[in-house]
Amino acid sequence: MTLRRFEYALAVADAGSVTAAAESLRVAQPSVSQQIRGLERELGVTLFARTPAGLVPTAVGRAFLRDAEVAVRAARRAKATAQAGADELEGELVVAAQMGLGTRQLPGALRALRRRFPRLEITAFEEASFAELERLARRGVVDLGLMAGPCEDGPYEGHHLGDEEFVVVLSPERAQLADDRVELRALEREPWIRFDHDSTLDGVLQKVLWDHALVPTTVARVSQTSTAVRWAAHGLGVTVVPTSAVPCGFEHLTRPLSPAVSLPIVAAVRPGAGPAEMALLGFLREEAWHYTGCSNGSSGPGHNWVMPPSTTNSAPAV
Repeated sequence: MTLRRFEYALAVADAGSVTAAAESLRVAQPSVSQQIRGLERELGVTLFARTPAGLVPTAVGRAFLRDAEVAVRAARRAKATAQAGADELEGELVVAAQMGLGTRQLPGALRALRRRFPRLEITAFEEASFAELERLARRGVVDLGLMAGPCEDGPYEGHHLGDEEFVVVLSPERAQLADDRVELRALEREPWIRFDHDSTLDGVLQKVLWDHALVPTTVARVSQTSTAVRWAAHGLGVTVVPTSAVPCGFEHLTRPLSPAVSLPIVAAVRPGAGPAEMALLGFLREEAWHYTGCSNGSSGPGHNWVMPPSTTNSAPAV
Protein backbone atom coordinates (compact mmCIF):
# COMPACT_ATOMS: atom_id res chain seq x y z
CA MET A 1 0.00 0.00 0.00
CA THR A 2 1.21 3.47 -0.86
CA LEU A 3 0.07 6.95 0.00
CA ARG A 4 -0.53 7.52 -3.70
CA ARG A 5 -3.17 4.80 -3.68
CA PHE A 6 -4.70 6.33 -0.57
CA GLU A 7 -4.90 9.69 -2.33
CA TYR A 8 -6.50 8.12 -5.40
CA ALA A 9 -9.12 6.37 -3.27
CA LEU A 10 -9.94 9.57 -1.40
CA ALA A 11 -10.24 11.46 -4.69
CA VAL A 12 -12.65 8.86 -6.10
CA ALA A 13 -14.76 8.98 -2.94
CA ASP A 14 -14.88 12.78 -3.11
CA ALA A 15 -15.63 12.99 -6.84
CA GLY A 16 -17.91 9.96 -7.16
CA SER A 17 -16.28 8.73 -10.34
CA VAL A 18 -12.91 7.67 -11.70
CA THR A 19 -13.12 10.22 -14.50
CA ALA A 20 -13.73 13.18 -12.19
CA ALA A 21 -11.06 11.94 -9.78
CA ALA A 22 -8.54 11.69 -12.59
CA GLU A 23 -9.31 15.27 -13.62
CA SER A 24 -8.84 16.55 -10.08
CA LEU A 25 -5.56 14.63 -9.73
CA ARG A 26 -4.46 15.65 -13.23
CA VAL A 27 -3.62 12.09 -14.20
CA ALA A 28 -4.93 9.67 -16.82
CA GLN A 29 -8.17 7.85 -16.05
CA PRO A 30 -6.70 4.35 -16.58
CA SER A 31 -4.05 5.11 -13.95
CA VAL A 32 -6.72 5.83 -11.33
CA SER A 33 -8.72 2.72 -12.24
CA GLN A 34 -5.60 0.58 -12.05
CA GLN A 35 -4.59 1.96 -8.65
CA ILE A 36 -8.08 1.42 -7.19
CA ARG A 37 -8.26 -2.16 -8.50
CA GLY A 38 -4.79 -2.86 -7.17
CA LEU A 39 -5.69 -1.43 -3.76
CA GLU A 40 -8.84 -3.56 -3.57
CA ARG A 41 -6.87 -6.69 -4.52
CA GLU A 42 -4.20 -5.92 -1.94
CA LEU A 43 -6.79 -5.39 0.81
CA GLY A 44 -9.03 -8.24 -0.31
CA VAL A 45 -12.16 -6.09 -0.03
CA THR A 46 -14.42 -4.01 -2.25
CA LEU A 47 -13.97 -0.34 -1.45
CA PHE A 48 -16.52 1.10 -3.87
CA ALA A 49 -19.94 -0.04 -5.05
CA ARG A 50 -20.64 0.63 -8.71
CA THR A 51 -24.07 2.28 -8.91
CA PRO A 52 -25.93 4.20 -11.66
CA ALA A 53 -25.17 7.39 -9.73
CA GLY A 54 -21.44 6.66 -9.64
CA LEU A 55 -18.96 5.05 -7.29
CA VAL A 56 -20.12 4.94 -3.66
CA PRO A 57 -17.89 3.74 -0.78
CA THR A 58 -19.01 0.49 0.81
CA ALA A 59 -19.24 0.15 4.59
CA VAL A 60 -15.74 -1.32 4.61
CA GLY A 61 -14.64 1.38 2.21
CA ARG A 62 -15.90 4.16 4.46
CA ALA A 63 -13.97 2.74 7.41
CA PHE A 64 -10.83 2.42 5.30
CA LEU A 65 -11.16 5.94 3.89
CA ARG A 66 -11.37 7.47 7.37
CA ASP A 67 -7.99 6.03 8.27
CA ALA A 68 -6.59 6.75 4.81
CA GLU A 69 -7.47 10.43 5.24
CA VAL A 70 -5.62 10.54 8.56
CA ALA A 71 -2.56 8.89 6.99
CA VAL A 72 -2.50 11.28 4.02
CA ARG A 73 -2.83 14.33 6.24
CA ALA A 74 -0.09 13.07 8.55
CA ALA A 75 2.21 12.55 5.57
CA ARG A 76 1.52 16.07 4.32
CA ARG A 77 2.25 17.51 7.75
CA ALA A 78 5.50 15.56 7.94
CA LYS A 79 6.54 16.91 4.56
CA ALA A 80 5.61 20.45 5.58
CA THR A 81 7.60 20.17 8.80
CA ALA A 82 10.64 18.92 6.92
CA GLN A 83 10.45 21.89 4.55
CA ALA A 84 9.81 24.47 7.26
CA GLY A 85 13.34 25.85 7.31
CA ALA A 86 12.40 28.43 4.70
CA ASP A 87 9.39 30.59 3.93
CA GLU A 88 8.28 28.00 1.36
CA LEU A 89 6.29 25.92 3.82
CA GLU A 90 3.83 23.74 1.91
CA GLY A 91 1.05 21.39 2.89
CA GLU A 92 -2.42 21.80 4.35
CA LEU A 93 -3.44 23.35 7.65
CA VAL A 94 -6.96 22.58 8.90
CA VAL A 95 -8.50 25.11 11.28
CA ALA A 96 -11.90 24.70 12.92
CA ALA A 97 -13.91 27.02 15.13
CA GLN A 98 -16.89 26.34 17.29
CA MET A 99 -19.87 28.23 15.97
CA GLY A 100 -19.55 32.00 16.26
CA LEU A 101 -16.14 32.03 17.97
CA GLY A 102 -13.34 34.07 16.42
CA THR A 103 -15.56 35.42 13.65
CA ARG A 104 -13.80 38.77 13.75
CA GLN A 105 -10.32 37.65 14.86
CA LEU A 106 -9.68 34.55 12.76
CA PRO A 107 -9.65 36.19 9.28
CA GLY A 108 -6.87 38.62 10.24
CA ALA A 109 -4.77 35.85 11.78
CA LEU A 110 -5.23 33.65 8.71
CA ARG A 111 -4.32 36.54 6.41
CA ALA A 112 -1.10 37.09 8.36
CA LEU A 113 -0.36 33.36 8.16
CA ARG A 114 -0.81 33.38 4.38
CA ARG A 115 1.61 36.28 4.12
CA ARG A 116 4.14 34.32 6.18
CA PHE A 117 3.65 31.08 4.23
CA PRO A 118 2.14 31.95 0.83
CA ARG A 119 2.33 28.36 -0.43
CA LEU A 120 0.50 26.89 2.54
CA GLU A 121 -3.00 25.60 1.82
CA ILE A 122 -5.41 26.58 4.59
CA THR A 123 -8.78 24.93 5.15
CA ALA A 124 -10.97 26.67 7.72
CA PHE A 125 -14.51 25.86 8.70
CA GLU A 126 -17.06 26.68 11.36
CA GLU A 127 -18.67 23.73 13.09
CA ALA A 128 -21.88 24.25 15.03
CA SER A 129 -21.85 20.85 16.73
CA PHE A 130 -19.24 20.24 19.41
CA ALA A 131 -19.71 16.47 18.99
CA GLU A 132 -18.87 16.68 15.29
CA LEU A 133 -15.84 18.87 15.98
CA GLU A 134 -14.66 16.36 18.57
CA ARG A 135 -15.12 13.51 16.08
CA LEU A 136 -12.99 15.30 13.49
CA ALA A 137 -10.28 15.92 16.07
CA ARG A 138 -10.26 12.28 17.10
CA ARG A 139 -9.59 11.38 13.48
CA GLY A 140 -6.59 13.71 13.45
CA VAL A 141 -8.18 16.02 10.88
CA VAL A 142 -8.06 19.29 12.85
CA ASP A 143 -4.69 20.99 13.40
CA LEU A 144 -5.94 23.95 15.44
CA GLY A 145 -9.38 24.61 16.86
CA LEU A 146 -11.01 27.58 18.53
CA MET A 147 -12.92 26.23 21.50
CA ALA A 148 -15.06 27.56 24.32
CA GLY A 149 -13.95 26.82 27.85
CA PRO A 150 -10.96 25.10 29.47
CA CYS A 151 -8.81 22.57 27.63
CA GLU A 152 -8.76 19.54 29.88
CA ASP A 153 -9.09 16.22 28.07
CA GLY A 154 -6.96 14.60 25.40
CA PRO A 155 -3.52 15.45 24.07
CA TYR A 156 -4.59 18.72 22.45
CA GLU A 157 -2.78 21.60 24.17
CA GLY A 158 -4.94 24.55 25.16
CA HIS A 159 -3.83 28.19 24.94
CA HIS A 160 -6.11 30.78 26.53
CA LEU A 161 -6.58 33.69 24.11
CA GLY A 162 -8.96 35.83 26.13
CA ASP A 163 -12.59 36.14 27.17
CA GLU A 164 -15.43 36.94 24.82
CA GLU A 165 -18.52 38.71 26.09
CA PHE A 166 -21.95 37.88 24.74
CA VAL A 167 -24.37 40.61 23.71
CA VAL A 168 -28.08 40.72 23.02
CA VAL A 169 -29.19 41.88 19.58
CA LEU A 170 -32.36 43.96 19.46
CA SER A 171 -34.57 45.46 16.79
CA PRO A 172 -33.88 49.13 15.90
CA GLU A 173 -37.00 50.27 17.77
CA ARG A 174 -36.11 48.23 20.84
CA ALA A 175 -32.46 49.34 20.79
CA GLN A 176 -33.43 53.03 20.86
CA LEU A 177 -35.15 52.51 24.20
CA ALA A 178 -32.62 50.09 25.72
CA ASP A 179 -30.17 50.97 28.50
CA ASP A 180 -26.41 50.55 28.16
CA ARG A 181 -26.83 47.08 29.66
CA VAL A 182 -29.98 44.99 29.31
CA GLU A 183 -31.29 42.99 32.23
CA LEU A 184 -31.74 39.33 31.36
CA ARG A 185 -35.00 39.32 33.28
CA ALA A 186 -36.35 42.01 30.96
CA LEU A 187 -35.96 39.65 27.99
CA GLU A 188 -38.09 36.81 29.35
CA ARG A 189 -41.24 37.97 27.57
CA GLU A 190 -39.39 38.56 24.31
CA PRO A 191 -39.45 35.97 21.49
CA TRP A 192 -35.98 34.42 21.14
CA ILE A 193 -34.00 33.39 18.08
CA ARG A 194 -31.85 30.45 19.11
CA PHE A 195 -29.47 27.96 17.54
CA ASP A 196 -29.42 24.27 16.66
CA HIS A 197 -29.99 22.07 19.69
CA ASP A 198 -26.52 20.45 19.62
CA SER A 199 -24.58 23.67 18.95
CA THR A 200 -22.15 25.33 21.31
CA LEU A 201 -24.09 28.58 21.31
CA ASP A 202 -27.36 26.97 22.22
CA GLY A 203 -25.55 25.34 25.14
CA VAL A 204 -24.54 28.82 26.26
CA LEU A 205 -28.07 30.19 25.95
CA GLN A 206 -29.62 27.17 27.65
CA LYS A 207 -27.26 27.52 30.63
CA VAL A 208 -28.03 31.24 30.93
CA LEU A 209 -31.77 30.56 30.87
CA TRP A 210 -31.51 27.79 33.45
CA ASP A 211 -29.36 29.86 35.78
CA HIS A 212 -31.89 32.67 35.82
CA ALA A 213 -35.04 30.53 35.77
CA LEU A 214 -36.14 32.03 32.45
CA VAL A 215 -38.51 30.26 30.07
CA PRO A 216 -38.82 32.52 27.01
CA THR A 217 -40.59 31.64 23.77
CA THR A 218 -38.36 30.34 20.98
CA VAL A 219 -39.61 31.57 17.60
CA ALA A 220 -36.79 30.26 15.40
CA ARG A 221 -33.64 28.17 15.42
CA VAL A 222 -30.83 28.94 12.98
CA SER A 223 -27.42 27.51 12.11
CA GLN A 224 -25.44 30.73 11.65
CA THR A 225 -24.84 33.63 14.00
CA SER A 226 -25.08 36.14 11.14
CA THR A 227 -28.58 34.86 10.34
CA ALA A 228 -29.66 35.24 13.97
CA VAL A 229 -28.34 38.82 14.09
CA ARG A 230 -30.08 39.82 10.86
CA TRP A 231 -33.38 38.26 11.88
CA ALA A 232 -33.22 40.02 15.24
CA ALA A 233 -32.49 43.29 13.43
CA HIS A 234 -35.69 42.77 11.42
CA GLY A 235 -37.72 42.42 14.61
CA LEU A 236 -38.36 38.67 14.58
CA GLY A 237 -37.04 38.35 18.12
CA VAL A 238 -33.96 38.85 20.28
CA THR A 239 -30.80 36.78 20.13
CA VAL A 240 -27.59 36.47 22.13
CA VAL A 241 -24.26 36.01 20.32
CA PRO A 242 -20.52 36.51 20.93
CA THR A 243 -19.47 40.11 20.39
CA SER A 244 -17.08 39.23 17.57
CA ALA A 245 -19.87 37.41 15.71
CA VAL A 246 -21.88 40.62 15.19
CA PRO A 247 -21.56 41.62 11.50
CA CYS A 248 -20.33 45.12 10.78
CA GLY A 249 -23.18 47.60 10.64
CA PHE A 250 -25.25 45.92 13.35
CA GLU A 251 -23.21 46.98 16.41
CA HIS A 252 -25.64 49.75 17.30
CA LEU A 253 -28.34 47.13 17.88
CA THR A 254 -26.31 45.25 20.52
CA ARG A 255 -26.14 45.66 24.28
CA PRO A 256 -24.15 43.78 26.94
CA LEU A 257 -26.20 41.75 29.38
CA SER A 258 -26.66 42.19 33.10
CA PRO A 259 -25.47 40.03 34.71
CA ALA A 260 -22.67 39.77 32.17
CA VAL A 261 -22.17 36.59 30.14
CA SER A 262 -18.65 35.88 28.94
CA LEU A 263 -16.72 32.84 27.81
CA PRO A 264 -13.01 31.91 27.79
CA ILE A 265 -11.72 31.33 24.26
CA VAL A 266 -9.04 28.66 23.86
CA ALA A 267 -6.89 27.68 20.90
CA ALA A 268 -6.50 23.90 21.01
CA VAL A 269 -3.39 22.83 19.11
CA ARG A 270 -2.77 19.26 18.02
CA PRO A 271 0.15 17.32 19.52
CA GLY A 272 3.41 17.66 17.64
CA ALA A 273 2.36 21.01 16.22
CA GLY A 274 4.51 22.32 13.40
CA PRO A 275 5.61 25.82 12.46
CA ALA A 276 2.33 26.68 10.73
CA GLU A 277 0.22 25.91 13.79
CA MET A 278 2.56 27.78 16.11
CA ALA A 279 2.71 30.77 13.78
CA LEU A 280 -1.09 30.90 13.62
CA LEU A 281 -1.27 30.66 17.41
CA GLY A 282 1.04 33.66 17.63
CA PHE A 283 -1.10 35.68 15.23
CA LEU A 284 -4.25 34.76 17.16
CA ARG A 285 -2.63 36.02 20.36
CA GLU A 286 -2.11 39.40 18.67
CA GLU A 287 -5.84 39.77 18.00
CA ALA A 288 -8.13 41.50 20.50
CA TRP A 289 -10.15 38.89 22.37
CA HIS A 290 -11.58 41.13 25.07
CA TYR A 291 -14.76 43.13 24.79
CA THR A 292 -13.94 46.60 23.43
CA GLY A 293 -17.45 48.04 23.40
CA CYS A 294 -19.96 48.77 20.66
CA SER A 295 -21.03 52.04 19.20
CA ASN A 296 -23.39 52.61 22.14
CA GLY A 297 -20.39 53.22 24.40
CA SER A 298 -21.11 50.37 26.76
CA SER A 299 -18.49 49.14 29.18
CA GLY A 300 -16.34 46.03 29.27
CA PRO A 301 -17.20 42.51 30.38
CA GLY A 302 -18.14 41.40 33.85
CA HIS A 303 -17.63 37.98 35.38
CA ASN A 304 -16.72 34.94 33.32
CA TRP A 305 -19.26 32.24 32.71
CA VAL A 306 -18.28 28.57 32.33
CA MET A 307 -20.13 26.25 29.99
CA PRO A 308 -22.31 23.44 31.37
CA PRO A 309 -20.83 19.93 31.74
CA SER A 310 -22.42 18.68 28.52
CA THR A 311 -20.40 21.15 26.44
CA THR A 312 -17.36 22.06 28.50
CA ASN A 313 -14.74 19.80 26.90
CA SER A 314 -13.22 22.58 24.88
CA ALA A 315 -10.38 20.59 23.35
CA PRO A 316 -11.34 17.27 21.83
CA ALA A 317 -10.32 14.10 23.61
CA VAL A 318 -8.26 12.21 21.08
